[in-house]
Amino acid sequence: MSELRLKNIYKSYGKTAVINGLSLDVKDGELVTLLGPSGCGKTTTLRCVTGFLNPEKGDIYIGEKNITEIPPEKRGIGLVFQNYALWPHMTIFENLAFGLRLRKMKDNVIQKKVMEGLSIVKLEDFGDRYPRQLSGGQQQRVALARAIVLEPDILLLDEPLSNLDALLREQMRFEIGQIHKNFKITTIYVTHDQTEAMVISDRIVILNKGIIMQQGSPTEVYSKPENKFVAGFMGTTNFIPGEISETKGSRLLMTTEGGRKLLCSGPEAEKGKKCEAAVRPENILFCPSGETGENIFPALVTRASYTGDMIDYEIEFDGIRLRARGSVKERAEAGDKINIKIDPDHTPVLFE
Repeated sequence: MSELRLKNIYKSYGKTAVINGLSLDVKDGELVTLLGPSGCGKTTTLRCVTGFLNPEKGDIYIGEKNITEIPPEKRGIGLVFQNYALWPHMTIFENLAFGLRLRKMKDNVIQKKVMEGLSIVKLEDFGDRYPRQLSGGQQQRVALARAIVLEPDILLLDEPLSNLDALLREQMRFEIGQIHKNFKITTIYVTHDQTEAMVISDRIVILNKGIIMQQGSPTEVYSKPENKFVAGFMGTTNFIPGEISETKGSRLLMTTEGGRKLLCSGPEAEKGKKCEAAVRPENILFCPSGETGENIFPALVTRASYTGDMIDYEIEFDGIRLRARGSVKERAEAGDKINIKIDPDHTPVLFE
């Protein structure tokens, strides 16, 4: 059983609280990503789990075992750093074998485990090379294999792809995700990259100032943000201010500050309550002239930027500027008057 539990963790630097009463359960075999801006407490949380930092309050468990006071080397945790941390004077084989030798394993066992580890990351033929002879992506795979061969109860990855270029990052996202699916090691992954988190995670935990703002599947945190911070952090979001006019079942009718009636999704709310509608660019659709229906409004294109597979638009609606995306086949130009439709089922209302 390799369930990881953090109970009411506090950690501060001087008078500044970096982790503020954080509690989190990571299920056996689950990959949970800690996501948030710089300084939100992601890496500090990870260092408390490893034992490199001691929390002022709270407890950390692996299964039923309290590891809060146990030294790092006895916690059964594998750690992958963003800078690889490979021994430059050792071959790739010896880098993987180093931790196994410290455990006083027999040579034939070490040989087998190292080759299995290299096979996992598809580097079976690279054992006699040195780190300097490998690309950044290959070095990161070696660092991952080195952690896996130790068969840790918990695997921690601290922004492991941040030093790679965009193409390598994309490739490694899928490789890490596939390795996790194959081995089901309980894993905490730290990143500030939303796309990375969306691709590899079973569950995303969004932090801000040491507090969990929301947690859930990638689909849940993106499509159903619970507050403005999450909506703004997870991708691009437009915010349209207004107040509640009426509740219609699972939908809300809000009146924008410009006086338009906008149908949105959300729980029942008091009439007159101030709110903001969170609208993703992909949920603003361009309509043919003359089309009528709910949430169809006139707008003005103020900017159109070609990005290859789509057009990135800025439009003026209700006195505010919104971001929208459209097909290159139905391109509009700056200055065009258009009709837009805002999808009510994907436009949640957020309250302060």
